[in-house]
Amino acid sequence: MHMSKDPKILAVLCKWCSYAGADLAGTSRFEYPSNIRIIQVPCSGRIDPLMIFKALIDGYDGILISGCHPGDCHYGTGNYFAQRRLAIARKLLETIGIDPKRLFFTWISAAEGKRFAEICADFHDHLLSLADSPKALAQEGIDR
Repeated sequence: MHMSKDPKILAVLCKWCSYAGADLAGTSRFEYPSNIRIIQVPCSGRIDPLMIFKALIDGYDGILISGCHPGDCHYGTGNYFAQRRLAIARKLLETIGIDPKRLFFTWISAAEGKRFAEICADFHDHLLSLADSPKALAQEGIDR
């Protein structure tokens, strides 16, 4: 079963690097899917796995999380904490029956606007190849 609509994507980006990269993508007019909603956080290390689960419950088809490159975190090691937390979140997603490929973690610097646009487009295409979101499947069961 494949998605019949554009996947709804939540991008959670660190303030210092990844959000600035997204801003550069916009000001440089690099094209990326319009169905991406961006949330800015002070540091990727502040992302709680509950945010991921809440976003999926709220109907997002995929979560893109991005922080500063290793060694460049403005808070020292926040991006390393995020990487470990998100690895655990992926395992939890798999345990509860949600494809962990719906969660993507990457590093994007403030100077990588084009890379941000490319990653968004690739993740969008990847989500199209997956089955419908857990919420859509649940709704379909209720509507029947």
